[in-house]
Amino acid sequence: MDMEKSEKTVARQIEHGLNSSKDGSDIDGSLPADDFDWTEAEETAVRRKIDWHTVPLVTLLYMLCFLDRANIGNARIQGMELEFDLSGVRFNWALSIFYIVYLLVEVPSNILLKRVGPRFYLPLLVCGFGLVSMCTAFVKTYDGLLGVRALLGIFEGGAMPGMAFFLSCFYKRNELLFRIGIYVSAASIAGAFGGLLATGLSRIPEWGATNARVYAWRNIFFFEGLVTVIVGLLAPIWMPTAPHDAYFLNDRERRIAVGRLAREHKANNNAVTLKDMKQAMLSLHNYTCALGFFLINITVQGLSVFMPTILRDLGWTATQAQLYSVPPYVCACVVAVGVAYASDKTHKRGIWLAVFSVFALIGFAILRWETNANIRYMAVFFVTIGAFPGGPGFLSWAINNSAGPSVRAVTSGWVVTLGTMGGIVATWTYIPADAPRYFTGHTINLGGQIAVVALSIFGIFYCMWENRAREAGKRDYRLQGLSEDEQEQLGDKHPRFRYWT
Repeated sequence: MDMEKSEKTVARQIEHGLNSSKDGSDIDGSLPADDFDWTEAEETAVRRKIDWHTVPLVTLLYMLCFLDRANIGNARIQGMELEFDLSGVRFNWALSIFYIVYLLVEVPSNILLKRVGPRFYLPLLVCGFGLVSMCTAFVKTYDGLLGVRALLGIFEGGAMPGMAFFLSCFYKRNELLFRIGIYVSAASIAGAFGGLLATGLSRIPEWGATNARVYAWRNIFFFEGLVTVIVGLLAPIWMPTAPHDAYFLNDRERRIAVGRLAREHKANNNAVTLKDMKQAMLSLHNYTCALGFFLINITVQGLSVFMPTILRDLGWTATQAQLYSVPPYVCACVVAVGVAYASDKTHKRGIWLAVFSVFALIGFAILRWETNANIRYMAVFFVTIGAFPGGPGFLSWAINNSAGPSVRAVTSGWVVTLGTMGGIVATWTYIPADAPRYFTGHTINLGGQIAVVALSIFGIFYCMWENRAREAGKRDYRLQGLSEDEQEQLGDKHPRFRYWT
């Protein structure tokens, strides 16, 4: 086949995998057997249908995931701290055990997801962590609290990377971050709703059986968990499995959905191999993104459970602290979605991560040295709008620069696994002995945000350097002695693949 004609066909039919042009389009699998074509208007209509049947549902599920994870911070100042004597570092251990279990299950969970499909697996995880949240309402001892937090980590561990991989199976690289940004922004939505819900639910009068009374902070866990279970049970009705069998598309639309991603049915069903795992786990770019995600997580996960306490220690009541936690999260949500949209439109990742991390850097500098409560509260806004875009940014950057569904499945799980270690660090950044100024916690986060800026800049220059090397033919040796199928299996190692910067 003539090379020019072949690349024209690729550009028209396919835009995922091995890059053959400067706009970032690529091939991630072999071409369809027939010369199937469609209009831009048809593709837009298909993408909008996919949007309505994936993004809102995933956003809702992740919001519930984050709500059930972070509500312990709201429950702490509504009576849990006194009832379980969460003095010293007992609260920090209750947080840490969740993240320790969480990071152990992320990669295995994504591999299992790739094998069984998302339609029932992801809702199963949702029902699981919802049920655990409900059970937390009936815990009687500190040891019991540690146990349910560990169980929560088992079910929540596969949720975030699983949802990211799920979306990556439906969208092109230049469409992905905006959708991931929307669903990950559910963390800030959960933070905003968390304060409001905690205030209202904690005021429900005591109820329940004689030996299982539910009151105050216990209402928070019970009712938020109940809603999560209900949504999880209903989710399979709406959730699709993959583009090639999406129930809401007709036959032609399915062919468009598959063709535009350069997916053959065979490629979608390939099992994850040891080679795929090595390719994802030995990528320098993935480690750059994972370390950035790790540092971002120290801030985001720390804020999710400690913000009510930090605000209470500014001199406000528990109710005021719950309510004052809402506006920073609302701002973070709007900014995170806006940054994701702009990043997709500009085909840039690193520069957006670097610029907004500067806002978080400024915020922590103010928190570290300022004493006025109102100015410190303003700094919280700087921190949230600067840090919350970082998680989806680094995750989607890693997924964008990984070719092949199996490699991406491992990549999303691997990056989130390494990043989750930041959640473990976060649980020890703010300890009671450091209250009310929390110099240690703010200093750790300040240093972390400085490092995020440096990593983002490094990632930009590394991707530019690698792209230039491929354009100069310095990676063509990788094709020597390989058949056409073997060349396609190179994925992001292929000389024609181009990294997003």
